[in-house]
Amino acid sequence: MALTRAEREQFLAEPHVAALAVDAEEGRAPLTVPIWYQYEPGGHLWIMTGRDSRKGTSIARAGRFSIMVDRVAPTIRYVSVEGPVVATLPATREQLVEISARYLPAEKVDGYVDFAWKEHGAQVVIHMRPQRWLSSDLGEV
Repeated sequence: MALTRAEREQFLAEPHVAALAVDAEEGRAPLTVPIWYQYEPGGHLWIMTGRDSRKGTSIARAGRFSIMVDRVAPTIRYVSVEGPVVATLPATREQLVEISARYLPAEKVDGYVDFAWKEHGAQVVIHMRPQRWLSSDLGEV
């Protein structure tokens, strides 16, 4: 059964690891990778990635991407959303803290942020405007 708008936006706002897909170079299947993301209902979705990473350059070339999040308990549920890139900006340390705190235990955030800010190279934040949604809750198994 399809989710309502409120249900799908709330589910997407939860801290799931997403599968990001973006058109790759000609003759290849779409690039699909796991990624952390940030989303608040009604707003833009954003991700952080290396400025020169394969996904970053693929997104820049395609101008759009999709993500899919799912769970298997207490019910089987998924939300998939795709849309255009509306902004690509240099990442800030504050954004790295925000997204890290969404996924890591509080006591691990500072150490991870210190490491990632120093070792991951130049990062960008890519904002996507959710445009097309697919969602379903298949109930309990």
